[in-house]
Amino acid sequence: MKKDSLSKKILYWYDNNKRKLPWRSHLSKKQKQYFIIVSEFMLQQTQVKTVIPYFNNFVRLIPNLEKLAKVNNKRLMKCWQGLGYYSRARNLKKTAQIILKKHKGEIPNNFEDLKALPGIGNYTASAILAIAFNEPYIPLDGNIERVLKRYLYLKKESEIKKENLAQKKSIFGKSNRSSDYAQALMEIGALICKPSNPLCNQCPIQKKCKSFKKQDFGLTKKNKKNVNKYFILKVYKRDKKYLLIKNTKFNFLKNLNIFPMEEVAKPKNFNENLNFKISNMNMNIKIQYKKNHEDFPSSNWIDQKKLDNYLLPTFTKKIVQYLESN
Repeated sequence: MKKDSLSKKILYWYDNNKRKLPWRSHLSKKQKQYFIIVSEFMLQQTQVKTVIPYFNNFVRLIPNLEKLAKVNNKRLMKCWQGLGYYSRARNLKKTAQIILKKHKGEIPNNFEDLKALPGIGNYTASAILAIAFNEPYIPLDGNIERVLKRYLYLKKESEIKKENLAQKKSIFGKSNRSSDYAQALMEIGALICKPSNPLCNQCPIQKKCKSFKKQDFGLTKKNKKNVNKYFILKVYKRDKKYLLIKNTKFNFLKNLNIFPMEEVAKPKNFNENLNFKISNMNMNIKIQYKKNHEDFPSSNWIDQKKLDNYLLPTFTKKIVQYLESN
């Protein structure tokens, strides 16, 4: 199949099947660029369906770069609350400040300047250039990678490396509708070429797909080792309130309110009460109830009946819920 024919088939499918997403609305040029940079930060590590309500709330309360650059951190985190990976929110604010200071309020339209902004790597820079500026980039997100792997039947470890996929994506060719084309490829991965049970009968490029011909849709996964870690979590309670501290100790949930915790080497007979997975870390947590609390810097007492009044990560809320139900 010729590359221009491939892109035409994909775009025809997209025009008739794309989802209505809030950052795809008919907007002014400046508003569109702001919506895209916010959505791309949110979509790092998070699925579209999860992002949508947070995005709508965020742009309603913080509608442009100017407001974002000036928003106080407490309000920023409240707007981001529940999305996790809070460093994204801090980097987004820093990026807005740099754009206003160094780029006269205009989001950069070149790769080097975008990559120099906090929280923007190769993928996010490519996505912003393609979607916001109609530049001929195909950003390699998980959806496009999956389409590419199946279309070309890439199975070996060497074949699924980022460097190889970056070269192989040229098979998709280009289009003068670069913004739509990048989103179309993502959309096919999200809606059709799903991780399991792909909907091949609805796929616009099924006929030339090598995986379809072989009827083998399995995907080789990169070896990513999960790390088991063990924590003692200390619970102090008085007057139906729990003691929390600002986390300056651990790299996860940095600067957010958590219960006092300490990491321990794997002990014998470690009967954990809770287990959480953060990135590739399996957190095994054993709870200890304490009577007399230590003096913790940046500590505060929270009322378990008024959790929504506090800026808390989901991690902490789930622990409170566990404690209340046990």
